[in-house]
Formats: sequence, C-alpha cells, structure tokens
Amino acid sequence: MSGTTEPAGRTGSLLPMLQPLAEAARAYAARKDSPNTRRAYAADWRLFERWCLRQGLDPLVPDPRTVGLFLAAAADGHGLQKVSVATLERRLAALTTRYRSAGTPLARDDRHITDVMAGIRRSHARPPRQKEAVLGDDLLAMVATLEADLRGLRDKAILLVGFAGGLRRSEIVGLDCGPGQTTDGAGWIEILTEGALLTVRGKTGWRTVEVGRGSSERSCPVAALEMWLRLGRIAHGPVFRSIAGPKGTVSAARLSDKHVVRLVKRTALAAGLRGDLPEGERALAFAGHSLRAGLASSAEVEEALVQRQLGHASAEMTRRYQRRRERFRVNLTKASGL
Repeated sequence: MSGTTEPAGRTGSLLPMLQPLAEAARAYAARKDSPNTRRAYAADWRLFERWCLRQGLDPLVPDPRTVGLFLAAAADGHGLQKVSVATLERRLAALTTRYRSAGTPLARDDRHITDVMAGIRRSHARPPRQKEAVLGDDLLAMVATLEADLRGLRDKAILLVGFAGGLRRSEIVGLDCGPGQTTDGAGWIEILTEGALLTVRGKTGWRTVEVGRGSSERSCPVAALEMWLRLGRIAHGPVFRSIAGPKGTVSAARLSDKHVVRLVKRTALAAGLRGDLPEGERALAFAGHSLRAGLASSAEVEEALVQRQLGHASAEMTRRYQRRRERFRVNLTKASGL
C-alpha cells in the first residue's frame, strides 16, 4: 500500500502470509472517505492535471510552487472558473491526499502554499452561509404541498424522518430495512411500539437515533415511514427508493442523496417559506441540512440530547446548528442598563 509501512521478510518483500492482510488494509484505506468525498477529490485531481498540462507542468511532481499557482488561478479566475475559499480548501486536501497515496507527499506547510492560501482567505473569504432552518410548522407546510400518491408518501416520510432524526441527507437515503442487507447501506431501521430506532453510520461513526411517534397522524414520522413501507411493499434492502414510470413502480434502486436536497428546496419554495427573500436567494437558502438545523433549533431539550441525536463531536458544532433557538434569548443591551 503506497505511503504505508509493510513488514518485510529477509528479501525485503512482503511475506506471502501477510499479502491478504495488505490487500485488506488497502481496501479499508480506500474507504476512509465517503463516496461523495472520493468523487469530489477525483474531480479536483482531474482539473489540476488538465491545468498543469496546459501550463507545461508535470502534475505528478508534488511541487508546492505549482500548487500555489493553481490555487491562485482558481481564486482569481485566471484560466479556471473562480471558486470559493471552501472549494479551494477541498482542492488542496484532494491534492495532498493524492500525492500522499502515491508515496510522494506534498509539503503542504511550504510557504508557497501557506502564504498563498493565507492571502486568498484574507482577500476572498466570506462569513459562512448557513442554510435556513426548517422549523416544525415550516415542515408541516412543506409536507402539505406533496401529492397524496406513492411519491408523495415517500417524500413525506423522508422529510419527517430526516427532521425528527436530525439526519444528514446521506444518512436518510443510506437506511436499509435491516442490518447487513446491502453493501452500500449506511444504517438500518427497527420499528418499535414507542417509535423507530435508527442505527446510523455518520461522520463521527455509528450512533443510535431515536425517532419517537408524533402527536398526530399528520405529523408522525413513524406513521409516515410505516405507510411508505407498506404501500411501497418494501421489506428488505433500501428504505427510500426511486419510483419509475407513470404508474409509480417502486424500483430496487436506492435514492441519491441529491433527491433530499431537491425535495427540501422544492417543498420549501412551494410552501412559501422565507417569502421575504428574492426568488434567487430563496432557492439558495434551503438544502438537506435545513432539516438538521430545524431539529436543533426547535427541540426545547437539553443541549446534550440534541448533540447526541445529531451525532456532533462537540457542543460547539451543535450550537452552530441552532439557528434561531438562541437568537436574542439574552438581551445584553438591557442587561447592561440601556
């Protein structure tokens, strides 16, 4: 495995008995990043490779000066599409990972990289744009815009379960009906009398998510999930699947996480949320994370419980999701005597 130390025999080659372990180690290393991250890193490398060839540079040589020029070109839009600082950070991570995997590490702390990135951040960085939180009443208005057909029932379950579970979009579509049923699953469900128990593999590892039953059939995520599974005739494999054809045939294919993004945007706009914003800004205000932020902002419970539900490694991250909950709760102006 490139970039790793492997035990060698007297001849300096890997012992035959350890070859299967080396292959297993390579397979695990290949899965250290999520599929979305791997796809993004691969696209970033291809872009860097094409840019280098146009400049007459060798992309296989980990030269900090070349990387610094590439970052500057993307920051200013010189021969490349101008992108955000966050995208440049990801591209730098992609190049670092690629060189390290090839056994030729990039000196990321070289001044040709650190100085360029520091200047880019100072010149182009903007305050982080957080997605709008979808609160409980907002969510019910969004659900009301759905049709009463199979697609509508599926999408209702996605919205309600995603909100009540505080799930990421990849965690929603990664659910299976039970453990070990698919190779691409990221968790599974267990429906109990009290609610649904979700075992989810997220960014910080595995966690258990409790989704309790709602106060009414209209707002209950578990009832919506049960209805979708029953009418969709789903008992094994992916929970949320694509629906094909005019007759609405449920396929065996797992939904893409992009469906969650499109669903949240479409229903939020249809429900008239944030009607005070221009149309273009409204379209950018909502995404899959709006469901997680909505739960964090709506649930009036101990912060530790919200942190555990969302799978955050720190309380500080949970507070970043609580868009409106803490806003003006304490008025320091009045507290100071003004």
